[in-house]
Amino acid sequence: MPAGHPGGHEPVTPTRNTAIVAALAITQTIGYGTLYYAFAVLLTPLAAGLHTSTTAVTGAFTASVLTGAALAVPIGRRLDHHGGRFLMTCGSAAGALLLAVLSQVHHLWQLYLVQIGIGAAAAASLYETAFAVVIAVTTVERRSRALLTITVVAGFASSVFLPLTGWLTDAHGWRTALLILAAVQAVTVPLHALLLRRPSTPAAPHASARAAPQSIRAALADRGFWLLAIGFTAHTTAVSAFTVHLVAALTSWGHRPAFAATIAGLLGVLSVAGRLITTGLQRRHRTTTVTATVFTLQAAAALLLPVVGAGIGGSIGAVVGFGLGFGVATIAKPLLLTERYDTRRYATLAGALVVPVTLAKAAAPLAAAYLHTATGSYATVFTAIAVCCAIAAAAIAAATRT
Repeated sequence: MPAGHPGGHEPVTPTRNTAIVAALAITQTIGYGTLYYAFAVLLTPLAAGLHTSTTAVTGAFTASVLTGAALAVPIGRRLDHHGGRFLMTCGSAAGALLLAVLSQVHHLWQLYLVQIGIGAAAAASLYETAFAVVIAVTTVERRSRALLTITVVAGFASSVFLPLTGWLTDAHGWRTALLILAAVQAVTVPLHALLLRRPSTPAAPHASARAAPQSIRAALADRGFWLLAIGFTAHTTAVSAFTVHLVAALTSWGHRPAFAATIAGLLGVLSVAGRLITTGLQRRHRTTTVTATVFTLQAAAALLLPVVGAGIGGSIGAVVGFGLGFGVATIAKPLLLTERYDTRRYATLAGALVVPVTLAKAAAPLAAAYLHTATGSYATVFTAIAVCCAIAAAAIAAATRT
C-alpha cells in the first residue's frame, strides 16, 4: 500500500522533528513512571490505607489495563483523523488530575473508578499514541531512530520512578507521594500542548474519511496482519509471564530473594540494550528477520532457564538472553505496520493489535500461576513461555512471506 501520514500530516522540518521526539521521550518517561510503574510501589500502602487486600487493589490496576485495551481502537481512529495534540494533552492533564484524586480515595470502589480513568488517560497519552504522532511527522529514514530514541529514554522510567516513588512514600506517606507525582505528571501537559502542533496541510482526497474503511478492511483481510497479531500476542504472553514469575522461580531453585530481585531488575536495562542492538541490525537486515531471530533466542533462553537456573552464572546467562529481546516488540510493531500498510491508518491498525496484546498481558501471569499450581513445577511454566516465543518467531517470519 502507498505510504502516507495520518490525517493529512506531512513530515515536519528536522529541527521541529527533533523537538517533538525530545518532548515525547520526556513525556513517555514521566507518564510511564507516574501512571504505570508507581502503582507497584503504592500497592501495599494503598491496601493498608483502604483496609483491604493487595489482591483487591491489584484488581483495580487490571481494570486500568483493560480500559486501555477497550479504548485502543476508537483512540486509534481519532488519531488517524485528527492527530495527537488534543488527545495527548487531554490524556496527560487527566492523568495529573486523577493522580491527585487518587491521593484522596478512602474506599475501594473509588480506587477502581480512578484507576479506570487512569487507564483511559494512559491510553490517550502513552506509547501507542506517541508512536502514531512520530510516524505522522517523520520520514521513513528518520522513523526508526526517532522510535528508538523515545523507547530508550522511556526504558529508564522504572529505574527512575520506582525508587523515587518508594522514597516519597517513605518520607511523606502515599497520599502526599501521589500529589507530588501528580505535579510531576503535570509537566507533560505543556509539552504536548505546545510541541505537538498539527501541520496545517489539508488531507489528500484519497485520505478522506470515506476511503478509510476500505483501507482498514483491506489490512484486516490481509493474512500478514493476523500473523503479526499472533506473533506479538504470543510474545506478550511470554514476556508478561516471565516478568511476574521470574523472582518466584529463582527463589524456588534456591536463590536468595535479594539475588532473584536483582537479576529481575536487569530486565529493564537489557530491554534498552536489546533495542539498541536490534535497531542497528535492522539497518542491514529486514525487520521481520531480526525480530524473529530475537524471539527465537528468547525461546532458547526460557527453555534453558530451568536447566541452569539453580546456578548463579546459568541463571544470569539465561535471563540476559531473554532480556535482550524484552523491548524489541515495542519498536518492531510500529515499524512492521508502517512497512506493510498505509501509515495514514497506522493508529487504527495499531489499536486493533493492542486489544489481543493487552488481554494477553493481563491473563498470562494468571495462566502461568495456574500451570505452576497444576504441575508443581516452574519448569513447565518456562517451557510454555518458550513455546509462546517460538510461536511468535514463526508467525513473524511467516509474515515476511505473505
